[in-house]
Amino acid sequence: MPFIKLTKIERKRILALLTCLLMAIGAWLFLSLNNKYVYTAKTVLVYKNFPQKRAFHALQSDTVDLQVEGTGWQLLFAKLRIKPQSISISLDKLNSRNYILFSEQLYGVNRQLETSQKIISVKPDTLYFDFSQRAVKRVPVRLVSDFTFANQYNISNDIVLSPNYVTLLGPQEELKKIKDWPTDTLVLRKLQGTAVARIAMTRNSMKNVSIFPPSAEVKVPVDEFTEKTLDLPLNIISNREYYNIKLYPKKVKVTFLVPLSKYQLISDSFMDAVVDMDEWKLKKHSQLKVKINRFPDYCKLVKIVPDKIDFIIEK
Repeated sequence: MPFIKLTKIERKRILALLTCLLMAIGAWLFLSLNNKYVYTAKTVLVYKNFPQKRAFHALQSDTVDLQVEGTGWQLLFAKLRIKPQSISISLDKLNSRNYILFSEQLYGVNRQLETSQKIISVKPDTLYFDFSQRAVKRVPVRLVSDFTFANQYNISNDIVLSPNYVTLLGPQEELKKIKDWPTDTLVLRKLQGTAVARIAMTRNSMKNVSIFPPSAEVKVPVDEFTEKTLDLPLNIISNREYYNIKLYPKKVKVTFLVPLSKYQLISDSFMDAVVDMDEWKLKKHSQLKVKINRFPDYCKLVKIVPDKIDFIIEK
């Protein structure tokens, strides 16, 4: 198929025509995108001005459809979901009724948007709320943690939370379900000394429950640990028939890790080693397993030697 050969003048004319056509399309597109259009945008509601004497529960989703009047550019970006906006809604009317009308707050809502945008209507226009008796409850704070320690270091005492309780304010039925309140995860790495940090309470997913205070101070006592071994006498438990029982051996060696600061304080009076006669009477074991009944929380058990002992019962 032969190619059409154009002269230099003809090529210039076609290029000029295409340039004019593209400029016309661009001008039309620019003018069109500057015109006003009505479009729908999904928006998340953020509540403010909560009623002080009434607990509430929203009966619908916190996402609504806004009928927005804006430029074609805004319509294009709304369809592309660039930076979806949220709007604040005042709940002060819930002090005297159980619903909120968007039409009463359109002026305030429009002030939150760009000046070239205007909300015409909201679907649904009415938000309904369920009310229940408002109650106060104190629950313990539960620390959520992720710690790592330097070699030979560990927690040497109880972690201290201040405060260790939070006060919840909300519907009585909701508060009955809450036994404690977790914190955000406290992440501390390669600890080799006592750490003090402030951690926020986990985000409240229930919009009608208030938490106070919103954060707590955490003190994590950390010390270097070393091994210590003590000889502990064995005690017998569950000897209901008062048998005369001889144990072999009568003592065991307990090896454990102890904080250096408490090394001299720990003695055999801090822990008990026992054997349970139910292992022989009920489970028919020929040896008794050694158990530690009482042991300091800040120590870490390493081993018991021997961990099983022989016995003779004299009737």
